Amino acid sequence: MKALALLLLLALAGCVTIRTVDDGIARARIGETVLRDGHRIMPLAVLEDSRCPQGVACIQAGTVRIAAEIDGNRTELSLNQPGPVTLVEVYPTRRKDTTYYPDEYRFGFRLTK
Repeated sequence: MKALALLLLLALAGCVTIRTVDDGIARARIGETVLRDGHRIMPLAVLEDSRCPQGVACIQAGTVRIAAEIDGNRTELSLNQPGPVTLVEVYPTRRKDTTYYPDEYRFGFRLTK
C-alpha cells in the first residue's frame, strides 16, 4: 500500500507545470551573466547606492550606479538612465540602518531594440 501511494505521488509530481512571464527584463546578480537578445550582461560591482531608504523622507531619491560588462566591454550603468542597456531594477529595497553585501543585490536590465 505504501509503495502504491509513493508511486502515485511520483506520477502526479511529474504533472506540475510552472509558468513564468517574460516581462522583457533580464535579471542577474553580481558576477552572474545573463543572455538577452544575443547580448551578454554581467553586473560586476555596486559603485554607489544612494537610494532613499524605505520609510525615510529624503530631499532627492538618490540612485544606484554599477560597473557591468556588456558583450565583453566594461561600462557603468545608473538606475533608469536610458541607453542601449538600461538598469531598471535594483533589489533589495534600501532600508534604514541596513547594510547590504554585494551578493544580496539583484539587478534588472532592459535592452533597447
